[in-house]
Amino acid sequence: MRVLVVEDDHRLAQQISDALQVAGYSVDVSMDGEEGQFLGETSFYDAVILDLGLPKVDGLTLLSRWRESGLSMPVLILTARERWSEKVSGFDAGADDYVTKPFHTEELLARLRALIRRSAGHALPVLKCGPIQLDTRSGRVMLDGAAVVLTAQELKVLNYLMHHVGKVISRTELTEHIYDQDFDRDSNTIEVFVGRLRKKLGRQYILTIRGRGYSMAIPEGIENQA
Repeated sequence: MRVLVVEDDHRLAQQISDALQVAGYSVDVSMDGEEGQFLGETSFYDAVILDLGLPKVDGLTLLSRWRESGLSMPVLILTARERWSEKVSGFDAGADDYVTKPFHTEELLARLRALIRRSAGHALPVLKCGPIQLDTRSGRVMLDGAAVVLTAQELKVLNYLMHHVGKVISRTELTEHIYDQDFDRDSNTIEVFVGRLRKKLGRQYILTIRGRGYSMAIPEGIENQA
């Protein structure tokens, strides 16, 4: 999953970025609203963490512009402002959640996970596809009740596919959502990661849709585990 952090406090932006990367996210950081607007409009993000007190373009204006242009990615507002009226303004501008500084990193991560999960139509933190289970809180993957060890990149690919079970995901889309802006991207490596996942989880769960991409699916006759 790829996250944009728009925060003008260099130290805080770095702390958030480091925490997100440790948690398995790909992260882009912008220090002002003008650049943040450009990144949001030209790249693909699963969620945005947005400060309100930004230089050049303030957070509320930025958020309003995104929403007016049709961008619907989940946005978590992060600000030192505590007045309830400002929180209402944030929600009315299109925010999905709100965290006031200072905050606990674990709360920020939990809210971010919930936003991404709900935007993909999932209510519970454990995603399932037949006997495969992915705990979005810990990144732990289980197959028929046994733990499966994945590399960081394999987990990123599986995480995105599990959030979108039943949908066809192109290699380009996977590439956009598992690498940050500065990474030297090569969509051909997606084939390698998918191949490794098939060996570890079973070929029948990740289908190749010729000319379109991949789809995480539950084979006929197999039900999601309770």
